[in-house]
Amino acid sequence: MRIWKSVVGKLWMTILLLVSFVLFILTILLLEFFQNYHVEEVEETLRYEAQKAASIIEDHDDLNMSIQIVSEVLDDPVHSIVNMNDEIVFYSDEQSHRDILQMINRSETLNRVHSDGAVVQGEFPSGEDTDNRYNNVIVVGAPIADESEERTGVVYVYQSLEAIQQTTEQTTRLIILAAAIAIILTTIFAFFLSTRITAPLRKMREGAFEVARGKFDTKVPILSNDEIGELATAFNQMGRQLKHHLDALSQEKEQLSSVLSSMADGVITFNKDFTVLVSNPPAERFLQNWYDEQEGYTKLALPPTLEQLITLVMKTNEEQIGELEVNGRSYTAIISPLYSGHTVRGAVAVLRDMTEERKLETLRKDFIANVSHELRTPISMLQGYSEAMIDDIPQSDEERKEIARVIYDESLRMGRLVNELLDLARMEAGHIVLNKEEVKVNEFSSRVLTKFKLGLNDLDISMDFQTGLEDSTVVIIDPDRIEQVLTNLLDNAIRHTKPGGEITISAQKETQFIRFDVIDNGVGIPEEDLPFIFERFYKADKARTRGRAGTGLGLAIVKNLIEAHKGKIKAESKLDQGTVFSFYLPYQ
Repeated sequence: MRIWKSVVGKLWMTILLLVSFVLFILTILLLEFFQNYHVEEVEETLRYEAQKAASIIEDHDDLNMSIQIVSEVLDDPVHSIVNMNDEIVFYSDEQSHRDILQMINRSETLNRVHSDGAVVQGEFPSGEDTDNRYNNVIVVGAPIADESEERTGVVYVYQSLEAIQQTTEQTTRLIILAAAIAIILTTIFAFFLSTRITAPLRKMREGAFEVARGKFDTKVPILSNDEIGELATAFNQMGRQLKHHLDALSQEKEQLSSVLSSMADGVITFNKDFTVLVSNPPAERFLQNWYDEQEGYTKLALPPTLEQLITLVMKTNEEQIGELEVNGRSYTAIISPLYSGHTVRGAVAVLRDMTEERKLETLRKDFIANVSHELRTPISMLQGYSEAMIDDIPQSDEERKEIARVIYDESLRMGRLVNELLDLARMEAGHIVLNKEEVKVNEFSSRVLTKFKLGLNDLDISMDFQTGLEDSTVVIIDPDRIEQVLTNLLDNAIRHTKPGGEITISAQKETQFIRFDVIDNGVGIPEEDLPFIFERFYKADKARTRGRAGTGLGLAIVKNLIEAHKGKIKAESKLDQGTVFSFYLPYQ
């Protein structure tokens, strides 16, 4: 049954049905034509025979002789009846002449032969089957008249159509046989033609299935130069164009995916029911943070603020901007409508993590406040003591020298603060230049420690150096910068260590680093302050410091110097027990 559903079967059946219909109509017309043709031939023959018989009787004076001649001329199945002066003088068929005479007497057409003096004819049914024309009888009447018009009469010549039935049936068989042969040949030709026509179509169908499976380089053979060949050419061009466009779309999609993946901002595309269609890694982290922040079994898919913004975009078709917090991080959301033609089909959200910017803004404000605070004190003291000098408040030289000493110390403090700020700015900008050289660790550490011991006589603080390294151990560093590191750390340790305390510098090797420890048993650092001690302007509680307070930039400078040497620094401390600052320098 599959062949009837194919193009071959449909085309084959169409041609076959069309030819069969034409042959059927043609067969009917031919049969009708030949039947009428045979009947007309019989009529023409009977007319001729009737006129010939009448002429024979008219030309002979002897009636009996003329009738004998007529009976010899007219062969079976043609029969005759001769009526002279309204008297039947001859009939050739004993069985049928009575029925024929009755037909003649009932027929007005045949009776007009006397009045009209012309040949007349008529067709009459005989037998019981009146629907069968071959049971009819054709009767032709020809008038007889001599020159003296003493003898008048009619010659009736008739013949049954049964005589042509056999001829007509034979003709019918030949026509039907020819039609059958034509149908068989048409079937073979139609199948061959449809197969030949549809062969390229089947190839194109196979090619279309291959293209549907993703093999866009599939080509179909071009077997002809007609419309089907042009269709095959167009199919091959379509496949090439489709492959080209799909490659372009795939490349564009990969580029878009790469752009989205490399973006620092989160991008999420929503449809109208808030279903997430596309998201990049930052957006997925945002959604995961939101999911982790919620408690309980019932969790919202999106933050309420984000849903409100998306709803507002859907209603107004305008871009919306808002801020939200998720899991302790600040985000700015920019929501824009997503169009399909002139209809809004969704929204695209760009989520920018502003946490670091907020922190930097806070650090900037704190930096300005700290600098202002650090500069305000010495400036106020300079202003106050300068006014005292102008107003001649000091009465003695000692008082004037004391005021001058305060002004000098505060100016040094301001200069030190400004220089440290400049140094820190250069370090953080990467403009620091290191003059590295090979330095013996033990010798270098002992020299720095000796400088500090000279100033500790009045403080009752002991200072010691412990080493686990050989005297020949060297490290490649900028000695001035590392001395600055140790100076800052030791200065902090001295200021936070009470009289009778101890400060120790130790050096030892750990894997690929030389580890330096600055250990004191001073007041220590609160645990909650440890994460912030390397930030600018961090200061311990002044109540815990002894003597002058620092600028709050020393540890920030230390951290930048260590990192410039590709090292790292950390601090451990317990309140009222002491602090350990450890920094690591690469060892080669």
